[in-house]
Amino acid sequence: MKNLLHDRKIWAKPGKKHHVSDFDTEYTADFIKKNDALDKLDKNLEEMIQMQDKLYADSRYSLLLVFQAMDAAGKDGTIKHVMSGVNPQGTQVFSFKTPTATELDHDYLWRIYKRLPERGNIGIFNRSHYEEVLVVKVHPEFLLRQQLPDAKNLNSINDNFWMQRYHQINNFEKHLSENGTVILKFFLNVSKEEQKKRFLKRIDDPARNWKFSANDVKERSFWNAYMQAYSEMLTHTSTDYAPWFVIPADNKWFMRYAVSNIIINRLKELNLEYPTLPPAEMAGLEQARQMLMEEK
Repeated sequence: MKNLLHDRKIWAKPGKKHHVSDFDTEYTADFIKKNDALDKLDKNLEEMIQMQDKLYADSRYSLLLVFQAMDAAGKDGTIKHVMSGVNPQGTQVFSFKTPTATELDHDYLWRIYKRLPERGNIGIFNRSHYEEVLVVKVHPEFLLRQQLPDAKNLNSINDNFWMQRYHQINNFEKHLSENGTVILKFFLNVSKEEQKKRFLKRIDDPARNWKFSANDVKERSFWNAYMQAYSEMLTHTSTDYAPWFVIPADNKWFMRYAVSNIIINRLKELNLEYPTLPPAEMAGLEQARQMLMEEK
């Protein structure tokens, strides 16, 4: 199995300037046939069950998976398929919507911090703190609701403001990493043409109508602004301790395989182990075994 952790066509190398257009939305690595990737995905899901069990037992690390994407890129489906076999007791999924009044009365990372996974657990963010440098950057008027001292009006929201936010996010993630949270960030990169096809399917299929909102088309009109925001996000916040992976999303089957591949290979690097009991507790186990065997 090819390790995609440092595949230059997916991995946003830290310290390098990136643009979304540099990444191919139809890239499928070594796969030519869809079924070959699906077979590998099934094997990955089986292995992930074992890796999650070790992560929980080892209890030194937690795993945080961050998903960002344009509408219809496949966040929900990817999360559903890739995490389908893991133990729900050790996994939590959070979707971050428009901030509430209470959340707006705190700094923008406050609601994120409350949802971080415990040691041994997997946390999945369907959208995240990166909305603060994506949708908020495309629509800076949203910032005025946050009542920030240095953002009293739109004229005060300049390049320095956004660089400060990138710096804050990097510091936040570095702190988490240094305290045992392994962070993997996935930008599901769908092309504008493929998004249009998926929107039309949602409109034409009554079973998918609920997935579509007229506002989705309105946001699509800001496509270029979003691509610029994503490009700057990749450039300024892909780090060694919290890298971004630009996952080709035009082929859902490869997108799901690629995410599973990256997760498994990163977990393998942790050298997770089941804990070894001290001699006194081992002796207790043997005593318990003897008592059970002597039962009538």
